[in-house]
Amino acid sequence: MNVDTSGRLAGKIAVITGTAGGQGREAALRFAAEGATVYGCDLQPDAAEETVDLVTATGGQMSSSHPLDLTDETAVRGWLDEIGSRHGRIDILYANAGLATFAPVDEITLDDWHFVMSHEVDLVFLPVKHAWKYLMQSGNASIVLVGSTAGVSGSVTNTRLAHTASKGAVVAMTKQLAAEGAAHHVRVNCVSPGMIRTPQSEATLLAEEHPMTTIASAIPLGRLGTCADVVNCATFLASDEAGYVTGVNLMVDGGWSAVLPG
Repeated sequence: MNVDTSGRLAGKIAVITGTAGGQGREAALRFAAEGATVYGCDLQPDAAEETVDLVTATGGQMSSSHPLDLTDETAVRGWLDEIGSRHGRIDILYANAGLATFAPVDEITLDDWHFVMSHEVDLVFLPVKHAWKYLMQSGNASIVLVGSTAGVSGSVTNTRLAHTASKGAVVAMTKQLAAEGAAHHVRVNCVSPGMIRTPQSEATLLAEEHPMTTIASAIPLGRLGTCADVVNCATFLASDEAGYVTGVNLMVDGGWSAVLPG
């Protein structure tokens, strides 16, 4: 399959964090197939390189920096300066990467709390901060953040206070960044997935012993989400088709957050 250069993201310079697998890999493949030049990063070098190989095998354009620690400001600044200087702009930033731990409130240590805030808030803030001047040079830029149903509601089956707080912060950041970006033609939106089947969720929330393993029965559309479900929405928000959309938190959860159980 060759890339259609008339695709929805044709000619765009797209930066995606966390491209070694899951939604990040899906986004890299999709954005490249839609005509973007993709720059990815991840802490996992082998899997990140595999994503590059998959993209290039289908005729897409992608480079990856790995391993890259998105909580290291010097590393993030250097990475984005290299991309921005090469092209004179960045058109799309998809801040996909994130990592959380889960525990009841009385068992969360301060180190646990700081870990989640660092790996779900700082690693959104730092790429946004250091890509900002290049996004402003685009004249028509889009930032897509990743929230969660956890950022808008609590859960009786998953003890996730830190994750709830961090994703609530990302949703709030979307609103403020949209306000600050509007004058510079930088749109900022958020996709908030519900339960998505990924290697990470399979090993944690969907594991046999976890109370959320049967969660599909509580989702109005009757199934778990896929990485493609989320990336479909992110692609729209990143594209010029969403040119009059900013400050939105788009729930991608099969109706889970909209309907009371039972």
